[in-house]
Amino acid sequence: MLSIRHRLRSLCVLAAVSAASLAPLGAQALHYPVAHRDKTVANYFGTKVPVPYEWMDNLTSPELHQWVAAENKVTSSYLSSIPIRGWMDHRLTELWNYAKEGTPTQLQNGMLFFRRNSGLQNQSVVFVQSSPTAQPRVLLDPNTLSPDGSIALAGTRPSPDGKYLAYALSNGGSDWESIHVLNVATGKPTADVVRWVKFSGISWTHDGKGFFYSRYPEPPGGEKAISHAIVNQKLYYHALGTPQSADKLIYARPDLPQASIGGDVSEDGHYLYIFLTNNSISNNELFYANLGNPAHPDVTAKIEPLYTQNDASYTPIGHIGNTLYLQTTYEAPQGRIVATSFAHPDRAAWKTLVPESKAVIASAALTDGKLLVNLQDVAKSRLELFSTSGQRLHTLPLPTLGSVNGISARKDSPQVYYSFTSFLYPTTIYHYSTAANTTSVLFRPHIRFNASPYQTRQVFYPSKDGTMVPMFIVARKGIKLDGTHPTIMYAYGGFDITITPRFDPILPVWLELGGVYAVPNLRGGAVYGEKWHHAGMLGKKQNVFDDFAWAAKYLYQQGYTSPKHLAIQGYSNGGLLTGASITERPQLFGAAYIGHGVLDMLQYQKFSGGSFWVSEYGSSANQKAFDWLIKYSPLDNVHKGTCYPPTLITTSWDDDRVVPSHEFKFAAKIQQAQGCANPILLRTTGSTAHDYMPTDKEIQQDADVWAFEGWNIGVKTTPVSH
Repeated sequence: MLSIRHRLRSLCVLAAVSAASLAPLGAQALHYPVAHRDKTVANYFGTKVPVPYEWMDNLTSPELHQWVAAENKVTSSYLSSIPIRGWMDHRLTELWNYAKEGTPTQLQNGMLFFRRNSGLQNQSVVFVQSSPTAQPRVLLDPNTLSPDGSIALAGTRPSPDGKYLAYALSNGGSDWESIHVLNVATGKPTADVVRWVKFSGISWTHDGKGFFYSRYPEPPGGEKAISHAIVNQKLYYHALGTPQSADKLIYARPDLPQASIGGDVSEDGHYLYIFLTNNSISNNELFYANLGNPAHPDVTAKIEPLYTQNDASYTPIGHIGNTLYLQTTYEAPQGRIVATSFAHPDRAAWKTLVPESKAVIASAALTDGKLLVNLQDVAKSRLELFSTSGQRLHTLPLPTLGSVNGISARKDSPQVYYSFTSFLYPTTIYHYSTAANTTSVLFRPHIRFNASPYQTRQVFYPSKDGTMVPMFIVARKGIKLDGTHPTIMYAYGGFDITITPRFDPILPVWLELGGVYAVPNLRGGAVYGEKWHHAGMLGKKQNVFDDFAWAAKYLYQQGYTSPKHLAIQGYSNGGLLTGASITERPQLFGAAYIGHGVLDMLQYQKFSGGSFWVSEYGSSANQKAFDWLIKYSPLDNVHKGTCYPPTLITTSWDDDRVVPSHEFKFAAKIQQAQGCANPILLRTTGSTAHDYMPTDKEIQQDADVWAFEGWNIGVKTTPVSH
């Protein structure tokens, strides 16, 4: 791979057009800033690939910052001129302004920790209560850490006795985090700070005197070097009251520099589980250490292997005595639950308790000496309670088609908390008693939206090769299927991830505008387990793009919408999906949104955590993989003179997962290649990242994205009332 060129020619930046001259649905072309193209060429196994914007990989370039600023000016001017945007922003703010809560974490002593947002707070506040019936009090308000929400509260974990709260902070939502510790009684932070943490959990020893975490070596240039490739993650133990330099190295694999390593202590503190993921998205190796007496754990105890074949997923649910309960995909692509032991973990001796079925096992937990299993039946949740001998005891009632998340359970307690949500059902927190087999609402949100005129359906459509693909469709009841409805279709299609129903305040806004919302579960995800995942990765990635295109064709054939009225959305790997979709089939869609997408498929592995995705995509360093990547890489399949649909591309200067150079290079190339007047806009923010955006900025971006797409697929008026 060729190195980044540091010598740049001056950029020719053209003035942004005024709002008055914009014609979003008309024929007047925008004038974009022109980025310098050089003559750099990469050679892949004898195939020469021009890379004229490779200089944009240098994110510190002043010329790049000048170009991005000019792009933002064009984008801002265009978006502010869209007549429906003001109403959408106002209505979205109204709908967003309702109290929200997360599932509480429960401790053995009855304490509960949870996060709550009063409505429009940039970040949710951490609360604690001494018992389920006690009055909650504010423990940590991340909104006080920075006035603009740029310091993000990334995660929290209370110590087993509830005396301390470990919490991770990041600048601008970066994947780089620092872990701090709060004294729960006083609400004041201790002197403990652990830095250079990334993709890590926090797991306390049972004595509450320290925690395990994962970190990387400090990158050259610190956090500002967001594109620096990360390698050699290691598992450490931090003892409270000591400097990070004294932290104990627990586990490392210098022979596997690309591996991810994590640790988790069993609920009772007896065991440390160590997970190693290498060259696979969904498989892992599993090790353990017997920490001895939980009151005086030996954090340097010998690490023993359990399953090191890297041939399936192995997730401990918990243990009772010497019996270990394990969720695994070994010889069960949709998952099963088995009983084994630490002393004799041989797979031939496993006892299957919950066998593989048509539903995928999403997660499981021990509660009151029983197994609570969260199943996904074609992306719809089902909660079932089993005995530890495998007898099905109860099926928990759920309010509608939707998703169960955030299960909080303990093997020594009959109390279970979980959240439930759906497209038309805001996230609600439930309490379930295994002893009484009763379910009650712990927290129900109240929003200013009447969902009764709308419905969610799940349909199945044939893809290009005849494979039947499931899709959710949310729309007003009884709509006339005449092909005229503005429709937004969102999908992901990768990394073993299933897109399940969830509530988002922007959806009611869209429905009130007369819109239809569609979510196909493409291959590459996990709606049917690992076989479905494998059917959409590596050399079979084209299946994902075909599934998406044929979802659009189904919507056209059934009369929901038509090409000029259909907009597509995708984020991250989904941004790759929408980027590939408009470069492969530009006439099939009326508008597109590409959010933080992986767009340069020949070079993605060079930056940040990109090397972790090689098992999903393949690498251009391998000739076989290059041959399939070059065929769909969005950046490398833009052709001058093609009429691409109206497209909005978003990224952030602080995204250190999918670095913004993906979007910069793609936007520069497709704008200059555009063969018609359809707008191609780049929107770049700061103090936000891949998975984090404070509420005020999220509302602004959602209003921008949905107004842009709505306007360009024919939404010209807003409701008189709602």
